[in-house]
Amino acid sequence: MTTPDEPEQPALLGLDDVSAPPAPRRRARTAEPAGPAAVDPVARVVLDLAPAHLDREFDYLVPAPFAADAMPGVRIRARFGPQEVGGYVVARAATSDHDGRLVALKRVVSSDPVLSAEVLALARRVAERYAGTLSDVLRLAVPPRHARVEAEVLAALAETGEPASPVPPDGEGWPGVWAPYRGGEAFCRRVLAGQAPRAVWTPLPGLERGLEPDVAGSASTPHWAAAVAQAVRAALSGGRRALVVAPDARDVDQVCAALGAAGVVDVVRLQADDGPAPRYRAFLRARHGLAAVVVGTRAAMFAPVPDLGLVVLWGDGEETLAEPHAPYPHARDVLALRSELEEAAFLLGSPGRTVQAQALLARRWAQEVAAPRDVVRARAPRVRALTSVELAREGAGAAARLPSAAWRSARDALAHGPVLVQVPRTGYLPVVACARCRTAARCTHCHGPLGLRGASSAPQCTWCGRLAGGWRCTECGHDRVRAVRVGSERTAEELGRAFPGVPVRVSASSAPGGVLDHVDAGPALVVATPGAEPVADGGYAAALLLDAAVATAGTGLATATDAAHRWLAAASLVRAAPHGQVLLVGDAAPAPTSALVRFDAPGLAERELDERRELDLPPAVRVAAVTGQVDAVRAVVGRVELATADALLGPVDLPDDGTRLEPAARVVVRVPLAQGTELARQLRASMAVRAARREGGTVRVQLDPAEML
Repeated sequence: MTTPDEPEQPALLGLDDVSAPPAPRRRARTAEPAGPAAVDPVARVVLDLAPAHLDREFDYLVPAPFAADAMPGVRIRARFGPQEVGGYVVARAATSDHDGRLVALKRVVSSDPVLSAEVLALARRVAERYAGTLSDVLRLAVPPRHARVEAEVLAALAETGEPASPVPPDGEGWPGVWAPYRGGEAFCRRVLAGQAPRAVWTPLPGLERGLEPDVAGSASTPHWAAAVAQAVRAALSGGRRALVVAPDARDVDQVCAALGAAGVVDVVRLQADDGPAPRYRAFLRARHGLAAVVVGTRAAMFAPVPDLGLVVLWGDGEETLAEPHAPYPHARDVLALRSELEEAAFLLGSPGRTVQAQALLARRWAQEVAAPRDVVRARAPRVRALTSVELAREGAGAAARLPSAAWRSARDALAHGPVLVQVPRTGYLPVVACARCRTAARCTHCHGPLGLRGASSAPQCTWCGRLAGGWRCTECGHDRVRAVRVGSERTAEELGRAFPGVPVRVSASSAPGGVLDHVDAGPALVVATPGAEPVADGGYAAALLLDAAVATAGTGLATATDAAHRWLAAASLVRAAPHGQVLLVGDAAPAPTSALVRFDAPGLAERELDERRELDLPPAVRVAAVTGQVDAVRAVVGRVELATADALLGPVDLPDDGTRLEPAARVVVRVPLAQGTELARQLRASMAVRAARREGGTVRVQLDPAEML
């Protein structure tokens, strides 16, 4: 082990208490002059230290007053060089291999062991996979302490005693929901038997009738949520607990509603957006086994669930499931590692299918669970692609954003129920250009794109928020703008004029009412952005997917699968044919259009994976992006043995964003999958050398960057 007496010390992010309202709180135990503990006087500690070369365990002496409290998993404070830092005890030992005198722990912040052995092992694996440090991962895994909440949960635990095993839920839930799938019922039987099957699942479209509307909140439950509830019931009935991770709060609400309707009531929600106190309360309830099921967003992927029998990830293609902080893990990979480490079943479901999920099937790490094609056709709505070729006979009306064919279909569908209108962007006119020469309108301060927030508002930068009231085009000097991208609010305004007397509701983050959860079965036009589509009781009579060409106009590798995912998610809320219809409006790319028309996300993902294999692109290979100042990037990559000339892409100069003092560049290192772990190890070692030598400049290392997935 290593002595904590290191000379250099970085600025640290503390793991200590979060400010709480004034309330009685237990004082942290502080070391007083005393001898060492009689039993296992050495504590092995991981500290919250930023430099990569300090990413290791340190030995400290346990004073006798701390002997009972300084157990593995508890938060501590210790002197490291000239300052006091936070950390965790990970083990106790009788001796140390350090030759010098050990420094005593400064204090025990709390005797509650918040870092479980399973989460610690998972954090180490995540750090290794993503070339990060353990302290970085632990900041993501364990929320900051909230003393008042901790005292509340521990008091409740003291009253109830040791938590019991999960109690099987009452009732039957939706007993036949997995029957249409090949391998669906077999997966649930294996979960019930305590085994650890792994499945990539493509759910059928449609809704399930709510079992208890007063509990579920709606008479209709998304089919995927009902199926997740049944899989969780299988885990609980087998005596184990479950963890469900979803992209956003709306999906969490739908899962919790389905669980409640299926008789599963011992559920805790874990979301970072709920705030420090609710998040820490949910974390502690999970840690101490006070809940049978944990349902949450990305923050829940490290939730310390004892006796974990099932992990579920819904919608793995959503960008919210990729952690934006170092070392940038994705919930899909974290839960896959948990499945292996804790021998828990793994279920990945999504309306579409990512290439990464398809790669799990190709490697036979997981098995496919999907319905036969005839069952899919019977459950899916009718889909029409209104391309320019399809609309050629419409004449001038074909060029309209809402062609006459789409208008007629929406008018007819409104006689039978609500109509969903999906638009790619929120806001009014999020992107504008010069009305004369069509040059994109840019902010004179930060060069960000200009947009309009309303019909009478002045252009405003979507990056820095500055108004551009006196804007003039830099190319031709014209002072008028025109729409390039139309947002949800402008679309609602146009539909209100096109369908007078019909209620128009907007479900988007920028809308006055925010994101809607449900709409009733009455006639209405519901304008929603991708991911914000509310569930309609009984399903939508029709759906219009506008601006299809915009959805497939990107240059990212996942553009096609992302577009198909967004379209299929909306189409899944529409009634089955012949009562429901989906219209895709615009000249989108052929592959995702075909996937939507056929409701065949697996076929699209398989073709995309085959193409990436031919081109040596992820996930057929492992890539790492090293970004930063040119000399710093060159130094880090130069120490990586796998970064041979054949493995390097770049360097590529990055555009100046106005914040950097020196030129920046990016280098991509690409290696075969078999060398992926070694690449992460070498990059981690290179960053450790950089930290030890105090090399200048800034560098960011990211394995599997989102823009290349």
